[in-house]
Amino acid sequence: MEQDFPLTASQKEIEVRVKTWPHFEGLALPEYKTQGSSGFDLLAACQDPVVLKPGARALIPGGISISLPQGFEAQVRPRSGLAIQHGITLLNTPGTIDSDYRGEIKVILINLGQEPFTVTRGMRIAQVIIAEVIKARLIPADNLDATHRGNGGFGHTGI
Repeated sequence: MEQDFPLTASQKEIEVRVKTWPHFEGLALPEYKTQGSSGFDLLAACQDPVVLKPGARALIPGGISISLPQGFEAQVRPRSGLAIQHGITLLNTPGTIDSDYRGEIKVILINLGQEPFTVTRGMRIAQVIIAEVIKARLIPADNLDATHRGNGGFGHTGI
């Protein structure tokens, strides 16, 4: 992946190897679009257009695999422009790509809009964010520390 922007003092950089699949041929490697972008765009590597009718979902190939260093994950998230303009989002979001996964990145797109939407080859369909992973050590407990909220859940603070 080509980095066109200099890193700021607070940014880190890791190397992520990218393998392309045969159906990715002719597409550009993902890239960060601006200096402040936290994610790079994943492109649709479908050979033919995919029409999503309202309420329909489809598995769209990204045409790439990545090799993340241990201690990192990739999060696959929706693109806000597709969501607001067309009602297109991702199921299973954010999708998690673990550091030991080497298969092709694919996304489940769903059309929550009112009109059919056509996914075409090379379209930016999702964004991928690389994040550090913190592992939790789970400790059995009979009781938890008290808080003001307690076990108040869904809607407990009102509208």
